[in-house]
Amino acid sequence: MPAPLVENALAKVNLTLRVIGRRSDGYHDIESLVAFADFGDRLTFSRGNELKLSVHGLGAAQVGEGDDNLVFKAARALVARRPKLTVGAFGLDKRLPVAAGLGGGSADAAAALRLLARVNNIAHSDPDLRAAAEATGADVPVCLDPRARIMRGIGEILSMPIALPALPAMLVNPGVAVATKAVFARLKVSTVPGAPLYDNFAKPSDRDGLLRKLAAQTNDLEGPAMALAPVIADVLAALRSLAGCDLVRMSGSGATCFALFDSPAAASVAAKTLAGKYPKWWVQATTLR
Repeated sequence: MPAPLVENALAKVNLTLRVIGRRSDGYHDIESLVAFADFGDRLTFSRGNELKLSVHGLGAAQVGEGDDNLVFKAARALVARRPKLTVGAFGLDKRLPVAAGLGGGSADAAAALRLLARVNNIAHSDPDLRAAAEATGADVPVCLDPRARIMRGIGEILSMPIALPALPAMLVNPGVAVATKAVFARLKVSTVPGAPLYDNFAKPSDRDGLLRKLAAQTNDLEGPAMALAPVIADVLAALRSLAGCDLVRMSGSGATCFALFDSPAAASVAAKTLAGKYPKWWVQATTLR
């Protein structure tokens, strides 16, 4: 038997997140600078006669192997557009916490689409691939080609990739799942649309300049998320207390938060310190790009 194909489903981190306003369809328009970690889930694929999925690892029981898994949803969205598609069995090693603001399910779905594209010789620029990503979920298009970008609308409007300097970081989740829909339901949209965020990042400066720009932005979902999960405030406070920490923020709709450091070594030391103090929290040193 040939070895399974493998794709990494990298964690998506919202370095900024501005909510522009509520749309008539109930969704919200956002503007967010997104980067990707060097860590995430792992998806394998073996050719077969039908779509199958097995899940193991962290949070396997929470994501399940049923039809509502985004891997299945993405694969079926592509099959609907390419009925003669070669399909098979996926294996998901779930390493990211679930409902954590890291786009884990979306990254898994995007990895499934990349695997099917490889097997079926579908170009990454093929409109069927992008359409299947958009049909699967709001964060799937940006995860399809995981490079730093500005995402707008509900996630379907993407800038060209942005060459950010490498950002040593630590991701922390307190073990609390936060539903995105519930966070947005608590949001009182008062943000006044301003100049497009992309204008500020079209020509990234050095790391210090980037940090200054990031510090001037926010994540508008932090307040609503903390109202649902007060422990997020504890995570943010714990991160701010760490030596060498340059910036602290929540990612997405939470509950995962991140801290930026000046070196991978500093991030690694901080991760060990925090994991020792809060052994029940999920802590991961990484680099964002």
